[in-house]
Amino acid sequence: MADGYSFVVVANRLPVDRTTDEHGETQWTRSPGGLVSALEPIVRSSGGAWVGWTGAPDDDTGPVQIDGIHLRPVPLSAEDVDRYYEGQSNSTVWPLFHDLVEQPVYRRDWRQAYEEVNRRFAHAAADVAAEGASVWVHDYQLLLVPAMLRRLRPDLRIGFFLHIPFPPVELFMQLPRRAELLRGLLGADLVGFQRPLAAQNFLQLTDRLLGLRPSGDSVVYEDRTVVARAFPISIDITEIDRLAASPEVQEAAGRLRSELGGDRRMLLGVDRLDYTKGIEQRVEAFGELLSEGAVSSDEVVLVQVATPSRMRVAQYQQLRERVEREVGRINGEFGEVGTMPVHYLFQNRSREELVALYLATDVMLVTPLRDGMNLVAKEFVAARRDALGALVLSEFTGAAAELDEAFLTNPHDVEDLKRAILAALASPPADRTTRMRTMRARIQSHDVDQWAREFLDALGVPVHQ
Repeated sequence: MADGYSFVVVANRLPVDRTTDEHGETQWTRSPGGLVSALEPIVRSSGGAWVGWTGAPDDDTGPVQIDGIHLRPVPLSAEDVDRYYEGQSNSTVWPLFHDLVEQPVYRRDWRQAYEEVNRRFAHAAADVAAEGASVWVHDYQLLLVPAMLRRLRPDLRIGFFLHIPFPPVELFMQLPRRAELLRGLLGADLVGFQRPLAAQNFLQLTDRLLGLRPSGDSVVYEDRTVVARAFPISIDITEIDRLAASPEVQEAAGRLRSELGGDRRMLLGVDRLDYTKGIEQRVEAFGELLSEGAVSSDEVVLVQVATPSRMRVAQYQQLRERVEREVGRINGEFGEVGTMPVHYLFQNRSREELVALYLATDVMLVTPLRDGMNLVAKEFVAARRDALGALVLSEFTGAAAELDEAFLTNPHDVEDLKRAILAALASPPADRTTRMRTMRARIQSHDVDQWAREFLDALGVPVHQ
């Protein structure tokens, strides 16, 4: 398509959120998050396009040009959202790729819907891409798109990046139509993962399932060389640093500290309400520390922010009930009038409010059972310009490989989680400062912009901003 776009991003969501002003007029605002921050300037400077869903079911919004970016919406019906998104994507692929923290559900109608929606995304990308364009496809909702797009447009240069873990061979083999998903990814020229082991898992599967012979970080498939490599994602350090230095955010941090912690030392968890995030185990560990007298509610408080997520999925509804029941038990047993040991906030918080919480806390608890990277850990470290505070970090995050000065823990072992929390609380100030400065230096040397540039450079895409 000669009059198309030379660079196209394909993701489940568009990089903008739509709202309606007081006059009933549609307004588009940039979505929060590091991916949009990294890619939006590149797409804009190249006069590129972004293919994705608006986030609203049965939305027939047509193509629109916003801030120099061509947006190509892919419509999803309510049934598509139920089967493709909440079904196959989040009740089958998500738990399987997160080491079966919850049991995946396998349904043929979900797989059929997933295939149909992926085909819709592939056709939309093929329509907007110019001859010889580069297309970057993102994440687990679109695993079939690279091969579908390759069949439609063999002239394209195609990259794919997976933002979540990629499972070992033994787990992937459980997936119905497993070879089809693997061939879907092999439609790309470059397949990117968070960690090297994920890339190795992928290459091993090409041998096990398809009889291919990978060599080093590549494998030949249909007379093309497909490269599989790790590109650890990072954060928008400039934005976090700007917010942390803001007088308004610092004032909010002081207010939150007074309201939530007072004179007590503050433990903080910030997560989507997801069973992979280890919230239950974290709350259980804190409850046991209180019960054993290792900490006192007069001296330590746990603040847990749980952002609502996928609440139409039964597993998430059940998780919410369990967490809230345990929080209620702990507060009922150990709380006093005006002094609750756990503040549980089931709500969305703005970027500014999250950074204020990072600044207010003494110990950040990032303890997922499994996570491809975990950007909250990196945001906390980047926000602490004072080099104070401590980070308790799960060994099962991609971030643990970069932030090994954190207090690492196995969150599946509640005893080990309790040990890490106590170690962070007891750590001398000089030790905490040394750890934080080392982690901050490492994060500052590799931000999300550099991550995007490294991937696109490996794909052979010139980047101009």
